[in-house]
Amino acid sequence: MTAKRENVRYLPGIGFPPNLSAFRNIEDCLAGARDILVAVPSHGLRETLTAIKPLLGPDSRVCWATKGFELHTGKLPHQVAAEVLGQERPMAVLSGPTFAKEVGAGLPTAMTIAANNSDFAEALAVGISDDKFRAYTSDDLVGVEVGGAVKNVLAIGAGMSDGLGFGANTRIALITRGLVEMTRLGVALGASKETFMGLAGMGDLVLTCTDNLSRNRRMGLALAKGMTTEEAQEEIQQVVEGVMAAAAVREVAQKLKIEMPICEQVYRILYEGASPREAVETLMARKLKSEKDRH
Repeated sequence: MTAKRENVRYLPGIGFPPNLSAFRNIEDCLAGARDILVAVPSHGLRETLTAIKPLLGPDSRVCWATKGFELHTGKLPHQVAAEVLGQERPMAVLSGPTFAKEVGAGLPTAMTIAANNSDFAEALAVGISDDKFRAYTSDDLVGVEVGGAVKNVLAIGAGMSDGLGFGANTRIALITRGLVEMTRLGVALGASKETFMGLAGMGDLVLTCTDNLSRNRRMGLALAKGMTTEEAQEEIQQVVEGVMAAAAVREVAQKLKIEMPICEQVYRILYEGASPREAVETLMARKLKSEKDRH
Protein backbone atom coordinates (compact mmCIF):
# COMPACT_ATOMS: atom_id res chain seq x y z
CA MET A 1 0.00 0.00 0.00
CA THR A 2 2.88 2.36 0.75
CA ALA A 3 4.59 1.71 -2.59
CA LYS A 4 1.51 1.55 -4.84
CA ARG A 5 -0.62 4.01 -2.86
CA GLU A 6 -3.70 1.87 -3.22
CA ASN A 7 -5.25 -1.17 -1.52
CA VAL A 8 -4.56 -3.67 -4.29
CA ARG A 9 -6.35 -6.54 -2.57
CA TYR A 10 -9.65 -4.91 -1.64
CA LEU A 11 -9.93 -1.70 -3.70
CA PRO A 12 -7.77 -2.20 -6.80
CA GLY A 13 -7.56 0.75 -9.15
CA ILE A 14 -8.63 3.32 -6.56
CA GLY A 15 -5.63 5.41 -5.55
CA PHE A 16 -5.13 6.96 -2.14
CA PRO A 17 -5.90 10.69 -1.94
CA PRO A 18 -2.80 12.87 -1.41
CA ASN A 19 -3.45 13.34 2.33
CA LEU A 20 -3.75 9.60 3.09
CA SER A 21 -0.65 7.64 4.13
CA ALA A 22 -0.12 4.03 5.18
CA PHE A 23 2.03 3.13 8.21
CA ARG A 24 3.62 -0.12 9.28
CA ASN A 25 2.85 0.28 12.98
CA ILE A 26 0.03 1.71 15.02
CA GLU A 27 2.26 4.12 16.97
CA ASP A 28 3.24 6.03 13.82
CA CYS A 29 -0.34 5.92 12.58
CA LEU A 30 -1.71 7.64 15.70
CA ALA A 31 1.14 10.11 16.25
CA GLY A 32 -0.33 13.62 16.43
CA ALA A 33 -3.89 12.49 15.68
CA ARG A 34 -6.75 13.76 17.80
CA ASP A 35 -9.58 11.85 16.08
CA ILE A 36 -9.19 8.14 15.34
CA LEU A 37 -11.35 6.04 13.01
CA VAL A 38 -11.18 2.28 13.58
CA ALA A 39 -12.32 0.14 10.63
CA VAL A 40 -11.96 -3.51 11.62
CA PRO A 41 -14.35 -6.52 11.74
CA SER A 42 -16.36 -6.90 14.94
CA HIS A 43 -14.21 -9.77 16.23
CA GLY A 44 -11.14 -7.51 16.10
CA LEU A 45 -12.61 -4.40 17.71
CA ARG A 46 -11.75 -5.09 21.36
CA GLU A 47 -8.18 -6.09 20.48
CA THR A 48 -7.68 -2.97 18.36
CA LEU A 49 -9.11 -0.61 20.98
CA THR A 50 -6.94 -2.24 23.64
CA ALA A 51 -3.88 -1.68 21.43
CA ILE A 52 -4.60 2.02 20.84
CA LYS A 53 -5.68 2.87 24.39
CA PRO A 54 -2.18 3.68 25.75
CA LEU A 55 -1.50 5.83 22.66
CA LEU A 56 -4.52 8.10 23.07
CA GLY A 57 -4.24 11.61 24.44
CA PRO A 58 -6.65 13.05 27.02
CA ASP A 59 -8.56 14.87 24.25
CA SER A 60 -8.54 11.99 21.73
CA ARG A 61 -11.89 11.07 20.21
CA VAL A 62 -12.58 7.62 18.77
CA CYS A 63 -15.03 6.44 16.13
CA TRP A 64 -15.48 3.12 14.35
CA ALA A 65 -17.05 1.66 11.23
CA THR A 66 -17.45 -1.78 12.81
CA LYS A 67 -20.78 -3.57 12.34
CA GLY A 68 -21.87 -6.47 14.53
CA PHE A 69 -22.25 -7.76 18.07
CA GLU A 70 -19.18 -9.07 19.88
CA LEU A 71 -19.59 -12.81 19.46
CA HIS A 72 -18.89 -14.17 22.93
CA THR A 73 -20.40 -11.35 24.98
CA GLY A 74 -23.32 -10.18 22.81
CA LYS A 75 -22.19 -6.59 23.34
CA LEU A 76 -22.53 -3.83 20.76
CA PRO A 77 -19.41 -1.96 19.62
CA HIS A 78 -20.10 1.10 21.76
CA GLN A 79 -20.39 -1.12 24.83
CA VAL A 80 -17.05 -2.74 24.03
CA ALA A 81 -15.51 0.71 23.48
CA ALA A 82 -16.88 2.01 26.79
CA GLU A 83 -15.41 -1.00 28.61
CA VAL A 84 -11.98 -0.56 27.04
CA LEU A 85 -11.69 3.23 26.77
CA GLY A 86 -14.08 4.48 29.48
CA GLN A 87 -17.54 6.00 29.34
CA GLU A 88 -16.48 9.64 29.25
CA ARG A 89 -14.42 9.71 26.06
CA PRO A 90 -16.24 11.12 22.99
CA MET A 91 -17.11 8.11 20.81
CA ALA A 92 -19.08 7.57 17.61
CA VAL A 93 -20.12 4.93 15.10
CA LEU A 94 -20.22 5.43 11.31
CA SER A 95 -22.79 3.25 9.58
CA GLY A 96 -25.24 3.10 6.70
CA PRO A 97 -25.49 1.95 3.07
CA THR A 98 -21.87 2.43 2.03
CA PHE A 99 -20.19 -0.09 -0.26
CA ALA A 100 -16.48 0.73 -0.09
CA LYS A 101 -16.00 0.29 -3.84
CA GLU A 102 -18.60 2.94 -4.64
CA VAL A 103 -17.36 5.35 -1.96
CA GLY A 104 -13.83 4.93 -3.28
CA ALA A 105 -15.02 5.61 -6.82
CA GLY A 106 -16.55 8.89 -5.68
CA LEU A 107 -20.18 7.88 -6.29
CA PRO A 108 -22.79 9.87 -4.29
CA THR A 109 -23.30 8.25 -0.88
CA ALA A 110 -25.08 9.10 2.39
CA MET A 111 -24.56 7.59 5.82
CA THR A 112 -25.16 8.12 9.54
CA ILE A 113 -22.88 9.12 12.41
CA ALA A 114 -24.19 8.32 15.89
CA ALA A 115 -22.22 9.64 18.85
CA ASN A 116 -22.36 10.10 22.61
CA ASN A 117 -21.24 13.71 22.07
CA SER A 118 -23.10 16.03 19.68
CA ASP A 119 -20.05 18.22 19.04
CA PHE A 120 -18.05 15.18 17.97
CA ALA A 121 -20.87 13.96 15.70
CA GLU A 122 -21.13 17.33 13.99
CA ALA A 123 -17.35 17.68 13.63
CA LEU A 124 -17.13 14.25 12.04
CA ALA A 125 -20.03 14.97 9.70
CA VAL A 126 -18.42 18.20 8.51
CA GLY A 127 -14.99 16.58 8.26
CA ILE A 128 -16.00 13.67 6.02
CA SER A 129 -18.76 15.28 3.94
CA ASP A 130 -18.22 16.78 0.50
CA ASP A 131 -20.14 17.05 -2.77
CA LYS A 132 -20.10 13.23 -3.15
CA PHE A 133 -20.41 12.06 0.46
CA ARG A 134 -23.06 13.22 2.94
CA ALA A 135 -23.20 12.39 6.65
CA TYR A 136 -26.26 12.73 8.90
CA THR A 137 -25.94 12.81 12.70
CA SER A 138 -27.76 10.86 15.41
CA ASP A 139 -27.52 10.25 19.15
CA ASP A 140 -28.89 6.70 18.88
CA LEU A 141 -25.77 4.51 19.03
CA VAL A 142 -27.81 1.44 19.96
CA GLY A 143 -30.17 1.74 16.98
CA VAL A 144 -27.45 2.47 14.45
CA GLU A 145 -25.33 -0.44 15.68
CA VAL A 146 -28.22 -2.93 15.85
CA GLY A 147 -29.12 -2.03 12.28
CA GLY A 148 -25.55 -2.60 11.15
CA ALA A 149 -25.41 -6.01 12.83
CA VAL A 150 -28.80 -7.53 12.00
CA LYS A 151 -28.88 -6.48 8.34
CA ASN A 152 -25.90 -8.74 7.63
CA VAL A 153 -27.78 -11.80 8.90
CA LEU A 154 -30.84 -10.90 6.84
CA ALA A 155 -28.72 -10.34 3.73
CA ILE A 156 -27.51 -13.94 3.92
CA GLY A 157 -31.16 -14.97 3.95
CA ALA A 158 -31.95 -12.75 0.97
CA GLY A 159 -29.05 -14.22 -0.98
CA MET A 160 -30.24 -17.74 -0.28
CA SER A 161 -33.78 -16.85 -1.32
CA ASP A 162 -32.62 -15.40 -4.64
CA GLY A 163 -30.17 -18.24 -5.18
CA LEU A 164 -33.02 -20.73 -4.85
CA GLY A 165 -35.03 -18.79 -7.43
CA PHE A 166 -37.85 -17.78 -5.08
CA GLY A 167 -38.27 -14.44 -6.85
CA ALA A 168 -38.92 -10.80 -6.04
CA ASN A 169 -42.04 -11.38 -3.94
CA THR A 170 -40.11 -13.57 -1.50
CA ARG A 171 -37.17 -11.17 -1.38
CA ILE A 172 -39.28 -8.14 -0.48
CA ALA A 173 -41.25 -10.13 2.11
CA LEU A 174 -37.97 -11.20 3.69
CA ILE A 175 -36.62 -7.62 3.72
CA THR A 176 -39.83 -6.14 5.12
CA ARG A 177 -40.31 -8.72 7.84
CA GLY A 178 -36.58 -8.62 8.51
CA LEU A 179 -36.89 -4.91 9.20
CA VAL A 180 -39.57 -5.77 11.78
CA GLU A 181 -37.18 -8.21 13.48
CA MET A 182 -34.35 -5.66 13.46
CA THR A 183 -36.61 -2.99 14.97
CA ARG A 184 -38.01 -5.38 17.55
CA LEU A 185 -34.54 -6.26 18.84
CA GLY A 186 -33.29 -2.67 18.73
CA VAL A 187 -36.21 -1.26 20.68
CA ALA A 188 -35.80 -3.99 23.30
CA LEU A 189 -32.17 -2.86 23.69
CA GLY A 190 -33.19 0.77 24.11
CA ALA A 191 -33.02 2.11 20.55
CA SER A 192 -35.40 4.58 18.97
CA LYS A 193 -37.86 2.97 16.55
CA GLU A 194 -37.40 5.83 14.07
CA THR A 195 -33.71 4.97 13.60
CA PHE A 196 -34.67 1.81 11.75
CA MET A 197 -36.52 3.76 9.09
CA GLY A 198 -33.33 5.68 8.28
CA LEU A 199 -30.05 5.09 6.46
CA ALA A 200 -28.53 2.86 9.14
CA GLY A 201 -31.66 0.70 9.33
CA MET A 202 -33.83 0.27 6.25
CA GLY A 203 -31.27 1.91 3.96
CA ASP A 204 -28.42 -0.43 4.84
CA LEU A 205 -30.77 -3.44 4.94
CA VAL A 206 -32.13 -2.90 1.42
CA LEU A 207 -28.66 -2.24 -0.01
CA THR A 208 -27.10 -5.32 1.57
CA CYS A 209 -29.97 -7.63 0.63
CA THR A 210 -30.22 -6.61 -3.02
CA ASP A 211 -26.75 -5.94 -4.46
CA ASN A 212 -24.04 -8.48 -5.18
CA LEU A 213 -21.31 -6.18 -3.87
CA SER A 214 -22.60 -7.39 -0.48
CA ARG A 215 -20.41 -10.18 0.89
CA ASN A 216 -23.30 -11.39 3.05
CA ARG A 217 -25.65 -11.65 0.09
CA ARG A 218 -22.96 -13.53 -1.85
CA MET A 219 -22.63 -15.92 1.10
CA GLY A 220 -26.35 -16.67 0.81
CA LEU A 221 -26.11 -17.19 -2.95
CA ALA A 222 -23.24 -19.64 -2.42
CA LEU A 223 -25.13 -21.57 0.26
CA ALA A 224 -28.11 -21.85 -2.08
CA LYS A 225 -25.80 -23.53 -4.63
CA GLY A 226 -24.96 -26.19 -2.06
CA MET A 227 -21.62 -24.83 -0.86
CA THR A 228 -20.67 -25.08 2.80
CA THR A 229 -20.11 -21.95 4.87
CA GLU A 230 -16.36 -22.63 4.78
CA GLU A 231 -16.32 -23.09 0.99
CA ALA A 232 -18.31 -19.90 0.48
CA GLN A 233 -16.02 -17.98 2.84
CA GLU A 234 -12.99 -19.21 0.87
CA GLU A 235 -14.57 -18.11 -2.40
CA ILE A 236 -15.49 -14.63 -1.11
CA GLN A 237 -12.00 -14.07 0.38
CA GLN A 238 -13.20 -11.45 2.88
CA VAL A 239 -14.79 -11.47 6.31
CA VAL A 240 -18.53 -12.20 6.06
CA GLU A 241 -19.82 -10.47 9.19
CA GLY A 242 -23.27 -12.05 8.97
CA VAL A 243 -21.95 -15.52 9.77
CA MET A 244 -20.71 -14.52 13.22
CA ALA A 245 -23.55 -12.03 13.67
CA ALA A 246 -26.12 -14.81 13.22
CA ALA A 247 -24.84 -16.56 16.35
CA ALA A 248 -24.55 -13.35 18.36
CA VAL A 249 -27.97 -12.02 17.33
CA ARG A 250 -29.59 -15.34 18.20
CA GLU A 251 -27.98 -15.34 21.65
CA VAL A 252 -29.07 -11.76 22.40
CA ALA A 253 -32.60 -12.39 21.10
CA GLN A 254 -33.01 -15.52 23.21
CA LYS A 255 -31.75 -13.70 26.30
CA LEU A 256 -34.31 -10.92 25.74
CA LYS A 257 -37.05 -13.37 24.65
CA ILE A 258 -37.38 -11.56 21.30
CA GLU A 259 -38.84 -13.55 18.42
CA MET A 260 -36.71 -13.28 15.25
CA PRO A 261 -37.81 -16.15 12.99
CA ILE A 262 -35.87 -15.16 9.87
CA CYS A 263 -32.62 -14.68 11.77
CA GLU A 264 -33.31 -17.96 13.58
CA GLN A 265 -33.58 -19.85 10.28
CA VAL A 266 -30.38 -18.27 8.96
CA TYR A 267 -28.66 -19.44 12.15
CA ARG A 268 -30.02 -22.98 11.68
CA ILE A 269 -28.65 -23.10 8.14
CA LEU A 270 -25.23 -21.78 9.12
CA TYR A 271 -24.74 -23.74 12.34
CA GLU A 272 -27.17 -26.67 12.44
CA GLY A 273 -27.11 -27.94 8.86
CA ALA A 274 -30.69 -27.03 7.96
CA SER A 275 -31.32 -26.71 4.23
CA PRO A 276 -32.24 -23.27 2.81
CA ARG A 277 -35.35 -24.67 1.14
CA GLU A 278 -36.47 -26.32 4.38
CA ALA A 279 -35.95 -23.02 6.22
CA VAL A 280 -38.23 -21.13 3.82
CA GLU A 281 -40.91 -23.81 4.18
CA THR A 282 -40.66 -23.49 7.98
CA LEU A 283 -41.14 -19.70 7.77
CA MET A 284 -44.14 -20.01 5.45
CA ALA A 285 -45.78 -22.58 7.73
CA ARG A 286 -45.73 -20.31 10.78
CA LYS A 287 -49.04 -19.41 12.41
CA LEU A 288 -50.82 -16.48 10.75
CA LYS A 289 -50.94 -13.24 12.72
CA SER A 290 -51.61 -9.52 12.47
CA GLU A 291 -48.91 -7.47 10.74
CA LYS A 292 -48.98 -5.19 13.80
CA ASP A 293 -48.14 -8.09 16.13
CA ARG A 294 -45.02 -7.08 18.09
CA HIS A 295 -44.06 -10.74 18.58
